[in-house]
Amino acid sequence: MPSEKSRRTSVRKADRNKSNRTLAKSSVSRTRKTIANGNAEAASSALSETASVLDRAVKKGSLHPNNAARRKSRLAKQVSQIT
Repeated sequence: MPSEKSRRTSVRKADRNKSNRTLAKSSVSRTRKTIANGNAEAASSALSETASVLDRAVKKGSLHPNNAARRKSRLAKQVSQIT
């Protein structure tokens, strides 16, 4: 009985985490495309949106804090190079 319950809870948790991580990854890729276009203003607004999405994923426990910090740092570095 306990193994069945733990299986159900782990499946629910995995689905939630996958959803949050997918949202974060798609947000990062949108920001990278904006950076590639070279529009500095749009890139900086996309960066702030992506940072918010990554922070929410960290808050929900779907992403490790260092992972999100690394992604935000690398994106910020790329944005600063085009401005």
